[in-house]
Amino acid sequence: MNHETRPLLVNDEQTEQDRSEQDSYLDKVKNGKLYVATFAAVLGPLSFGFVLGYSSPAIPELCRIQDPRLQLSKDEASWFGAVVTIGAALGGLLGGWIVEKIGRKLSLMFCSIPFIFGFTIIIAAQNHWMLYVGRVLTGLASGVTSLVVPLYISEMAHERVRGTLGSCVQLMVVIGIMGAYITGLFLDWRWLAITSSIPPTLMLVCMCFMPETPRFLLSQGKRREAEEALRFLRGPDAPVEWECARIEEAYKNEEQSFSLADLKDPGVYKPLGVGIMMMLFQQFTGINAIMFYAETIFEQAHFKSSDVATVIVAATQVFFTAVAAVIMDKAGRKVLLILSGRSIFCGIIHLHHCF
Repeated sequence: MNHETRPLLVNDEQTEQDRSEQDSYLDKVKNGKLYVATFAAVLGPLSFGFVLGYSSPAIPELCRIQDPRLQLSKDEASWFGAVVTIGAALGGLLGGWIVEKIGRKLSLMFCSIPFIFGFTIIIAAQNHWMLYVGRVLTGLASGVTSLVVPLYISEMAHERVRGTLGSCVQLMVVIGIMGAYITGLFLDWRWLAITSSIPPTLMLVCMCFMPETPRFLLSQGKRREAEEALRFLRGPDAPVEWECARIEEAYKNEEQSFSLADLKDPGVYKPLGVGIMMMLFQQFTGINAIMFYAETIFEQAHFKSSDVATVIVAATQVFFTAVAAVIMDKAGRKVLLILSGRSIFCGIIHLHHCF
């Protein structure tokens, strides 16, 4: 055997040994409390969905309301829907800072507060500015949530369920949008705001009983607390010291190896650029505008039941998001992205011909 092939065989044997140890460890893991912690976390994306969907049923009512202090003109209604994105942009910047300062758990508890305060201000609104401030606060919370929840779940879950649990984030967002639309069929804008404040309130309460992520605890030098968190998440039978050592080793390697100079590497900046462009193109499709003003759009298109039409749109989103989550690992990300891109293009062409 020559000296060039020997290291490859050693690496293969090491990989097989690591896989065997990982499978042996994961066979002893119980996921019950992990699912409970995930449920507590995804109440954040559910709240985010209610924020996105709230303006669609609320705007037509606020445009028709008799109180001149609250009645919205067309321009004011546009701002009522769009101003939430200003808060979300600020929340994204704030979330990146606080998640490293106070941790993932406390960040989730923190972002539930502007959710609750924002909807409370809307409920008690006596003028346009209170409506706007409420929307900005809920947008701020949404921005923090959209950053922290995927991070919390990815650091909390193990390899066998990480992809499935991660896909719950977007699913809960579209369920929240549909929840706001359905609730808007039966309740006025104030009661809809009360209903929308329930998920973040539940998240605040539930997260009090959930652990911080083991990775963050290890980054703070709290190994004993990290092992306790893993024991909570993995069950009493799993030898969590083994996973704790793996997380600690991975964290140290990441900390030592990454630098801004790595952005010059095509293997880094190319996928990063592709990811950023995909997110930009997703926003340029106008999906958020459609969600914000769905009922108004259908009214202006002379639909007889514009509120029911919005529920159908939201239900379609929920269905295909669930389908994508189920088939993602088998079909592949690229295929689904191409199919969704073609669907968007065909939809835009169809709308152009309609109008």
